[in-house]
Amino acid sequence: MKIISKSALAAGLAMTAVIASVPAPVAAQVNGMATSNPTMAILRAAARTNAYQQINTTYAANIQQVNQLNTEITNLQISLDTNKDNQLSDAEITANPTVVQQIQAKEQQAATATQPIAMAQYYAIEQLMNDYVNARNQVLASKKVTVLIAPDAIQYAPDGFDITTDIVAAIDSRLPSVTTTVPAGWQPRRQTVEMHQAIQQILVVAAQQAAARQAQQQQQGAQAPAGR
Repeated sequence: MKIISKSALAAGLAMTAVIASVPAPVAAQVNGMATSNPTMAILRAAARTNAYQQINTTYAANIQQVNQLNTEITNLQISLDTNKDNQLSDAEITANPTVVQQIQAKEQQAATATQPIAMAQYYAIEQLMNDYVNARNQVLASKKVTVLIAPDAIQYAPDGFDITTDIVAAIDSRLPSVTTTVPAGWQPRRQTVEMHQAIQQILVVAAQQAAARQAQQQQQGAQAPAGR
């Protein structure tokens, strides 16, 4: 058991920028075949980005509370690690049940504070998913694509085979915005939860990569020779 373990949602709460990616060429079909990535299409949709920004503003207090609780949880976990090996053994966990109970209580508090954020994100994503097929079919028709292949089934494809960027443009045109106010009693579909989890994982990786690049730039700046 590692000491630090944060959920994908908590780690990606403040990540609102569209993921940087290489844009696909304009030509988007080869012999009536193409590929696309639905997760990336939903992720890159302007409505999704704007909705997440609005959610972060609406639930800024919740986000601050979750971040604080995660810091406290990490510090408590570190206190359990008596041999300082960055791992928690069963013996270390059972040796201090009071601290374990404090961690569990704070994790529950974090889950409660995160819930309305997740529900608002689910609702924004589900609205986009509801119109995704229409946007996709619009692109398929305009580009005369008759066979759409999953990206993971392709070993090689020429430039322009991926029409994800075209689908994003269609989504942005058809559904430029979504609401983040969740109706009373609404619950997300299983597919929506799965899409949300996939998007959060991408956001977390992007945030980690951005932090690593920033740290590297700072290190390079510190090592650069002073100007003459």
